[in-house]
Amino acid sequence: MARFRTLDDIGDVKGKRILVRVDLNVPMEDGKVSDLTRIERVAPTILELSGKEAKVILLAHFGRPKDGPNPALSLEPIARAASDVFGRQVAFVGDCIGEKARGAIFSLNPGDVLLLENTRFYKGEEKNDPEFAKQLAADGDIYVNDAFSAAHRAHASTEGLAHLLPAYAGRTMQAELEALEKGLGNPAKPVVAIVGGAKVSTKIDLLMNLVKKVDALVIGGGMANTFLAARGVDVGKSLCEHDLAATAKQIMIEAAGAGCAIILPSDAVIAREFKAGAANEIVSVDAVPADAMILDVGPNTIGTINGWIDRAETLVWNGPLGAFEIDPFDKATVAAAKHAASRTKAGKLVSVAGGGDTVAALNHAGVADDFTYVSTAGGAFLEWMEGKELPGVEVLKLK
Repeated sequence: MARFRTLDDIGDVKGKRILVRVDLNVPMEDGKVSDLTRIERVAPTILELSGKEAKVILLAHFGRPKDGPNPALSLEPIARAASDVFGRQVAFVGDCIGEKARGAIFSLNPGDVLLLENTRFYKGEEKNDPEFAKQLAADGDIYVNDAFSAAHRAHASTEGLAHLLPAYAGRTMQAELEALEKGLGNPAKPVVAIVGGAKVSTKIDLLMNLVKKVDALVIGGGMANTFLAARGVDVGKSLCEHDLAATAKQIMIEAAGAGCAIILPSDAVIAREFKAGAANEIVSVDAVPADAMILDVGPNTIGTINGWIDRAETLVWNGPLGAFEIDPFDKATVAAAKHAASRTKAGKLVSVAGGGDTVAALNHAGVADDFTYVSTAGGAFLEWMEGKELPGVEVLKLK
C-alpha cells in the first residue's frame, strides 16, 4: 500500500491552526440534521486534535449552491448538531475566507473548534482555483483531509490546499484507505465481489475493473437482467437494458479471460406489480412469464451466493441483489448480508461494502456494524472500485 501521511506523522499541534476538511453534507428535515452518521465519523479526528490543544478549523460543503451564498444551504445548523456529537462547543462563522473568517480564527483558543461557512458559496471551490485555495490556506498552518467521500473531486478544499500546507489524512480517511487496501488493493484471496443495482450503464467501468481483480463476480439487481438477456434469456417485463447486450457479453468475455467466475441468478422472485406485498412466485430464470418482472433472486441463487461467500477470504459489496426497499423482495439481500456478517464476526472473512443503496440495505438487514468496513462515501467509493485515482487521496501520498 502507498504510504500516506496521517495524524501519527503530524508532530506537536498545540496552538497550531489546523484546517480539517470534513464531509458534513448531511440530510436535513425541518432545519435539523436527520442522520448524524457523517458527523459521528469525523468525531475521532476532531476530538484528537482538539485534545492536543490545536485550533481546529472545519471546512465543508453542503448541497449544490449555484449563485453564491444561499441561507438554505448554510452550515450553521450543522454546527449545532456537531456540538452535540462532539460534546463540546463548535463555533460557527458565516464565511470561509476573508476578514470575517480570519477574525473568528484569530479569537480561537487552543482546543477550540470552529466551523467555517459552506466552501461552495465561492465558485473557486469547485473550480479548484489557486487563488481561492491560497485564501483558505492563509488561515491555517496545517491541512488535514478527513473527507474521503469528497476525495474524488479535485476542489480547492479537497486537493488544492494539500499543495499549499503540510497535508495529512485524518482518522476517518486513514481507516477508509486501510479498509479499501484490504478490499482490492492487496486482499486475501479468494476475492468475491457482489455488484447489484438497477443499471449496467452506471457500472460498466466498475465491472470491467473487477473482473480483472476478483475470483468471482456476483451480479444481482436489475443489472443481472441485462446479463441474462445477453445470454438469450427472456426476462419478461423486468428492468433491462437490452441495448447493452454487447457490453454485457464483452464483460463476460473479459471475465473468462481473467479466470473470474460470473455468477448470475438461476431462479428469481417474480411479480406482476412493483409494490409492497404484491403477489409473487419463484421460478427458474428460464421460465419468466412475458407479463411478469424479476424483483429478487430466488433461494437457489441465494444458496449459490452464500456458497461463494463461504469460499471467500475477502468480500467487496456494492449494490443490492433485489428491490430490497419493498417487502418481500428484500429476502436475498438480507440473507446474503447476514451470511457475510456471520462469516466476518467469526473471523473468516474481510468484508468491505459501500455505496448509498448498499449502506441502506445493510442497515435494513441489521448487519452494517458487523462488516469489516462500511463506506458512506458514495461516488468516491465507486470510483475507487473502478480503479480510478482519487485527487484528494493522491496528494496525501508520501512521494
